[in-house]
Order: sequence, then structure tokens, then C-alpha cells
Amino acid sequence: MYFFGSKDIKFYVQKWIENRKDFFAGKDVLDLPAGNGVSARQLHALGANVVAGDLIPEFFRVPEINCAYVDLAEKLPYADQTFAFILCQEGIEHVTDQLRVLSEFARVLKSQGTLLVTTPNYSNLRARMSYLFNESELMGKIMPPNEIDSVWFNPDRQNKMYFGHVNLIGIQRLRLFAKLAGLELVKVHANRVNYTALMLFPLIYPFVCYFSWASYRRMKRKQGADAANQVREVFTLALSPAILLQNHLVVEFVKTSEPRTAVGRKTNLAHDFVT
Repeated sequence: MYFFGSKDIKFYVQKWIENRKDFFAGKDVLDLPAGNGVSARQLHALGANVVAGDLIPEFFRVPEINCAYVDLAEKLPYADQTFAFILCQEGIEHVTDQLRVLSEFARVLKSQGTLLVTTPNYSNLRARMSYLFNESELMGKIMPPNEIDSVWFNPDRQNKMYFGHVNLIGIQRLRLFAKLAGLELVKVHANRVNYTALMLFPLIYPFVCYFSWASYRRMKRKQGADAANQVREVFTLALSPAILLQNHLVVEFVKTSEPRTAVGRKTNLAHDFVT
């Protein structure tokens, strides 16, 4: 965690890429959504073969890289197992069907390829308090999701609706959807601490620990030790101070299986009424 320094998520993504600079030379990588191209430029400079896409490619500012129109909500226009690395920076919170997005990323990602997802941290304590009091991303500053502030259209593509932060996602749902898509969580990376969350931490963390432990113990008692061990990662994430405090989720995944295989494997312990 960083208690001081930049709040800009691009700074931490650049730092992550720079720490792995020897990996990218000659690799096929996807930057989606690419935004203005800051990360695409860095990847290109490291020798990667960069494919960039965005819902509004007109904002892209790197002339040596072509940025195509790509809608995350639709099937991605790339062949299976194309990319060694995919960067999805501040994009998944704009899409309604997030499981489909992650499944599409898994489809076009090579086996053992890496996906890096960044998104506003809906699991930190400030976000949880904002939802409690105002059902919004920032209590007292931003209205709850509405048709004025949260939805707009691309002027160049009249039938394309663009969502703001309507579909904010926390670490637990992000982990679950990724696992169903065949992506295993590798690490949640450090970024800037939110000071409001930090002030709330000593007051709320004991309750987080108690209720997380109580629900985990209940599952272990009802479902057995094997089931509890399978979701131990969920329990660990629930207690993570970094997740409760940081401004963003910067989550690294690795592709371990194909989406259909993953769904079949992970759901074999479903409740009896499903059969």
C-alpha cells in the first residue's frame, strides 16, 4: 500500500508494466479500453505488438498504433488464444455483463497468459459507507446511478449506449466471475490508500473480521472442510487491509483453463436443487 503519492491509476499500471519490462518484447498484447493510449505507448516502447481498442477510439493519441472501435459488451473481434497479455484499465465497471467480458478475455488470452484488471475499489470501507448512506460511489459528491449522470450515447454511433460507473464491482464478485471464466487470481497489487477508508478502519475492521469468520465457520460446519478450503481465498480477501483501504483494485489473473471447462468444473458442488 502507498500512503502518499499519486492517486492516478495510470501511475500504478505504468509501474507494474515497468517492473516486467523484459516480458513484453515480441509479445502480442491487447489494451482494451485503451483510452488516450498512455499504457499502449509504454507497451509499444517495450517492444510489444500492441492491439488497442476503445468504445470511443477518437480519444486515442498514439499515432504509431491503430486504435479500433471495440465494444466490451460484445464478442471481441479477435481469434481464440491470440494474446499473451491483456490490460483492461478502468473498463469493467462500465459493462453490465461482466462475466461475459471476462470470458471473452479468457477466450482470446493464450494459456497461462496474464490479464490485468483495474477498477475503482468498491470493496474499500469508504465505498461501503457511501453505499450504506447514499447508494452512490461518493457520498455527498455523486448522486446514485441515474439517467442524467450515468448514461450517455456516443455521438458518432447513435445506437451505442455508454454507462458510467453503474456497474461497480467488488473484489469478491470479480474473483468469482474470473474463476468461472477460467482465470485464477494471482495478486492484488498495491496502490494509493484512501484516507477516509483509513479513518474508518480501526472502527469497522473488528466487525469485518467477526462476521467474515462467522460466515466462514458456518459454511465449514454445513458444507464440510473440503468446501470451506475451496473458498478460503474468499475469506482471505475479505480480511485484507489492502482491499479495505486502497482506492483501486489492481488485480492480476492468469488463464488456467477455457471458460466452458472452468464453469463445468467450478459448479459441480452446486446445491441439490440445481440437479
